[in-house]
Amino acid sequence: MQLFYTTLQDGDFLYLEGEEYHHCLNVLRHSIGDTINVTNGTGDMFACKIIDKTKSAVRLKIVETVSREIPEHAMLTIAIAPTKNIDRFEWFIEKATEIGVGRIVPILAKRSERSIIKPERLMKLAISAMKQSNHNFLPILSPLTKFEELIKNEKFQIPLIAHCNSNELTHISSYIKRNQKTIICIGPEGDFTAEEIILSEKSGFHGVSLGKSRLRTETAGLYACISFHQSLI
Repeated sequence: MQLFYTTLQDGDFLYLEGEEYHHCLNVLRHSIGDTINVTNGTGDMFACKIIDKTKSAVRLKIVETVSREIPEHAMLTIAIAPTKNIDRFEWFIEKATEIGVGRIVPILAKRSERSIIKPERLMKLAISAMKQSNHNFLPILSPLTKFEELIKNEKFQIPLIAHCNSNELTHISSYIKRNQKTIICIGPEGDFTAEEIILSEKSGFHGVSLGKSRLRTETAGLYACISFHQSLI
């Protein structure tokens, strides 16, 4: 099923602009009268008929609301340090969106190797991944946030931090529960510092293990995402 994305809505009408406009008319060659599937990324899926077009926009009439469902993975936040090689971080954004995640928070930790990201490009990747996997829920992409600020200012029912500072950590799957607002923090390649781990524990975070292997940052993020899903099966 080909899926389009827009947040431009006026009553029973939706509008496609920019890349979605180009893909609809110029790539897939849709025309007035065709029916297409559209999501707004917040749980709504619509069957729409193309009723009008201009040089910059396509106007759609909502024919049917196919579904309205907020997925369980909307409860999951992955807070992760962007990698030095941005391609690896973009890979994580794409794959986590395909699997399903509610929010991604790029974090700036003491050992972070990257302090600049391009939110617009990351959002384009997430939108493309959402459409490719036929999801109707687009993860929230938060601004780059200092790790200390994140753990102090945000509250979660299940706050977790994955690190390699101890051999006695409980596996992440033991903490996951249904309908619980969950955050899983993933550090940079050099891991979180001892001070950051202590600070997170004082804020109520539980240290967790992601298994016996030492994982790259982007792999650890994806592993955490998959573990969340598998724990709810």
